[in-house]
Amino acid sequence: MADSLRVARRDFLRTTAAGAAAVGMGVFGAPAAARALGANDRIRFGVIGVGGMGTGHVSQLTDMAKNPEHNLELVAVCDVFDNRIERAKHICGGEGYRDYRQLIEKAGVDAVVIASPDHWHAKQSIDCLEAGIHVYCQKPMTLHWQEAKAVYQCVERTKLAFQVGAQGCSDDVWFKAQEQIKAGALGKLVWSQTGAFRNVPGGDWNYGLDWGADPTRNLDWDLWLGPAPKRPFELDRFCNFRKYWDYSGGLATDLLYHALSHMMIALGPQFPTRVVASGTNCAVSDREVPDSFHVNVDFPPEENAPKTFEPGEKTLTAERDGKQVPISTYTLDSTAGHTMAMHATGANDNGIPELIRGEEATMTFEGPGLV
Repeated sequence: MADSLRVARRDFLRTTAAGAAAVGMGVFGAPAAARALGANDRIRFGVIGVGGMGTGHVSQLTDMAKNPEHNLELVAVCDVFDNRIERAKHICGGEGYRDYRQLIEKAGVDAVVIASPDHWHAKQSIDCLEAGIHVYCQKPMTLHWQEAKAVYQCVERTKLAFQVGAQGCSDDVWFKAQEQIKAGALGKLVWSQTGAFRNVPGGDWNYGLDWGADPTRNLDWDLWLGPAPKRPFELDRFCNFRKYWDYSGGLATDLLYHALSHMMIALGPQFPTRVVASGTNCAVSDREVPDSFHVNVDFPPEENAPKTFEPGEKTLTAERDGKQVPISTYTLDSTAGHTMAMHATGANDNGIPELIRGEEATMTFEGPGLV
């Protein structure tokens, strides 16, 4: 691991509250307060959700734990499917739990990695934070924007570490781009574009079916559904959940999340004024979510934008005989600092270039650096 990513336990946990606020835990009751920490204690990790992505995290954390400089240990894993629990335990040697609330209460973890299906991210993140546990949550942060706001407020309240995992966000190219944009290298921003493109025969997110998953023997289906609408067990929903609206946003919350994250670093944090999206199934029909998806995002004017860019009644003038005279009146309905266009498909891997257009220059991204 790079030097900049090494972390001492004292630094990682310096903001941990002495006593975490109690949180409703159903039949398991409220967890104990966060344990007292010493400077040389190892960071105790747990992983919630050990399917494909979660198992990858288990393997990585197990390897990292072998290096004393990383100062961590993986002590617990959690999944609603017993077969996955046993596989993860075989890798890391930690304790296994079916219910994440048991992990919170019994495992004594300081931090968790959440790699459960998208519809669980908000609830599990908030429950862990309220229990005094730091969180690294796989993207998306949440399935719905209202949930994202609730998680944000919880992080502000608990003052704990919370990070969302997205690919490529540690590449300094995006931060260098932000510096140049702030310095005015592009002039006024006009348009940016990004996307995610791949061609998967038979359709994206068909990961295969685990015929060993049986809710009568080794799988808690009701717990897997959690906050999602209740319905009878269906193997495809369990194994290939990204195809269904109840558990995923499809391309938007899977592939486009990575592309958007890069652009939001380069452009700086902003909240859009308008978002318009459309999608359809062009190549496959075995899912609810579209296999091709398009989004236009309007951002507000920049802070130094001219006042004439404010919506409302306007008068157009021109110079005549040394004076400005009105030549037209009109209504400006809305303005935006710039528009971001995002496109994604799982049916064609011929993508569009990532770029940011300004009135004075266009920024493109090629390979590992900024062009």
